[in-house]
Parts: sequence; C-alpha cells; structure tokens
Amino acid sequence: MTNLSVNINKIATLRNARGGNYPDLLKFAKKIQQYGADGITIHPRPDERHIKYADAIALKDVVYREFNIEGNPTEKFIKLVNNIKPTQVTLVPDAIDAITSNSGWDTIINKNMLKEIVREFKSNNIRTSIFLDPEIKYIDSVCEIGPDRIEFFTEHFAKEYAKNNLEVIKSYSDCASEISKSGIGINAGHDLSLKNIKFFKENINDLAEVSIGHSLIVESLFLGLENTINKYIRFLS
Repeated sequence: MTNLSVNINKIATLRNARGGNYPDLLKFAKKIQQYGADGITIHPRPDERHIKYADAIALKDVVYREFNIEGNPTEKFIKLVNNIKPTQVTLVPDAIDAITSNSGWDTIINKNMLKEIVREFKSNNIRTSIFLDPEIKYIDSVCEIGPDRIEFFTEHFAKEYAKNNLEVIKSYSDCASEISKSGIGINAGHDLSLKNIKFFKENINDLAEVSIGHSLIVESLFLGLENTINKYIRFLS
C-alpha cells in the first residue's frame, strides 16, 4: 500500500484569487482526510502566492493524519518547520521565481548543506525527505546525507508516459532499488495523475508515498473530490 498525500496549494491559489477565505483551506484539509487521503502536503513559498505561512501554522491543529511541508530550506522555512514539527519535511531546491518545482537537488554539490539540515530536522523527530531526480550519480551522496526518504521528481516520467515512452520508468526503478538498499524510503511527486499513477506504482518497489496536488484538483473538477481521492487510493493499494 502506498500512501496518498494531497497537496492543497491549488485550493489556496483559488482562495487568494478573490481574497477573503473562500474556499476555506482548513475545511478542505478536513474533508480530504475524511475522504480517505493519508495526509496533507503544503509547499509555502517566500512570496506566499498560494500557501501562506499562517496557513501552515493553522493546519497544524487540523491535520490529524500525516502532515508534509515542502520547501527550499531558507532560514525562515527551517524556523517554520521546527515550530510546527510536521510528520515530514521535504526539501525542494526551487528558486524564488519558479512557478513550480522544476528539478531535484544536486546532492553532490549540496551534500554538506543538506546533511546539516537533515540532521537538524531529524533531531527534532521530523521525518526528512529530499527531492531528487532519478540519476544514479546522486545515490552515493544521498546515502551520505542520510535522509529518511527521497521524493522522486516525476515531471519527466509524466511527460514521457504521455508520449507512450514506457522506457522512462527504468531510471526511476533502478534508482529506487539502489536507494532502498540503504534503508532510505521512496516517495514521488509532480505531475502524477490518474492516467499514470497505476503504472508508476506497479514499477517502483516499496513506494511509500505519493504527493499529488495539481492533477488531483483538476480531476476533481470533473469527477468530484471524494470520488477522485478514492480512485487514487484504489490504484495505490
């Protein structure tokens, strides 16, 4: 069984487009959990263009399943995470002006920095995950950094899968097998959808968790939120 964590950034984007508090982010987080999702993911960015730092703090009392906070480990972000102490923190190297996450970490160049941050979060009993491209060259440095998990950046997989290039899965499955040998768990996220999630799940051994936001919310416009979440759960079982 692979856990489904629902990223609610898009709910916050919709709310912010009109100001006020409609849709209510906290009510959506409660409903998503009631509908069977295993957790809630948020990715606050420095400009707070969707999730606000105040949202992250408010969600602490609402998320009763797993709470995953993603972000670039700036000083402000590290302070926020250590204050909230979510179930998991996912370190993502997104630039300030990035529309969305567009790459994993170069864990060779950033090894010492990431190792120090991972150590700090783990000392506060926060599960740590590192956003990663599926490249064999990063495996040794990831193992030296020692996160609890990595999260594969799956945009490339989603694009190639849409072209019916199923060979794209090999780099992910090979990296997952090697990383798993060190005891590091495997997560995945970015552009996973109802169209490709079943294939990805079937080809990645011991896939612990997927974090899905944009596709799930768009699919919910057609299918309904509860129905969409339960479709994912069936594919991930």
